[in-house]
Amino acid sequence: MNTLVKTLKRAAAAGAVVLAAVSLQPNMAQAQPADAGAAPPVVGGKPAAKGEFPFMVRLSMGCGGALYSKTIVLTAAHCVRGSGSNTGITATAGVVDLQDSSAVKVKSTRVLQAPGYNGTGKDWALIKLAQPIDLPTLQIAKSTDYDNGTFTVAGWGADREGGNQQRYLLKAEVPFVDDATCKSAGGSYKDLVTAEEICAGKMDTGGVDTCQGDSGGPMFRKDNAGAWIQVGIVSWGEGCARPGKPGVYTEVSHFAKDIEAGAAQLGG
Repeated sequence: MNTLVKTLKRAAAAGAVVLAAVSLQPNMAQAQPADAGAAPPVVGGKPAAKGEFPFMVRLSMGCGGALYSKTIVLTAAHCVRGSGSNTGITATAGVVDLQDSSAVKVKSTRVLQAPGYNGTGKDWALIKLAQPIDLPTLQIAKSTDYDNGTFTVAGWGADREGGNQQRYLLKAEVPFVDDATCKSAGGSYKDLVTAEEICAGKMDTGGVDTCQGDSGGPMFRKDNAGAWIQVGIVSWGEGCARPGKPGVYTEVSHFAKDIEAGAAQLGG
């Protein structure tokens, strides 16, 4: 699992051929920052059980996502190339093994990229599916009440910085990092959009993080009723699981009304 260097994410938004927190294209997974050698050898994930996170979706451009509804996938803006008709994305769901013959595969029909997205903040997008996927959906946080504690992340991204994306779904837990501490990481983190982004990771030790191929996937936790609720979308970061370099996620609660309006616009 990963995050990428923010400058790469911005370049991706401009249409350049680069990786994106989850890698915009599967064959871009080897792109990495110049100081990639500083990363630890693994990212600390472990295999998820089949059916453990039934809302997880793998997207054919090399990103992750979650079922917002039976017909809509919530992912990252930097994973798509604008809004409009799009039948070129395949969503794979219902499995932890991407080669499982029971996988549900559905094509896209339309994409809605967050209005005003320019590579900084507003990193969310919706993908309308050609037909419903009959699996549990993941509710989104509508307030900041759950923007704290320990979160779960999952994806088919690389299990180490610069590594290959995975056949099997991996999961990990990452602790909340407050805005001031996140900004103190320096570099791109100084430009953190605090109203729109939320940080998580093990600041002191590193070793656990999302990675290339996880972009667009959900960061989630249990709500007060014990149900999963999505609080973040894998967005960016410097390298994978480096000490002092947390993952940065789109703060879903900030965009809840916009996401709901976008889903209504797509008819989902």
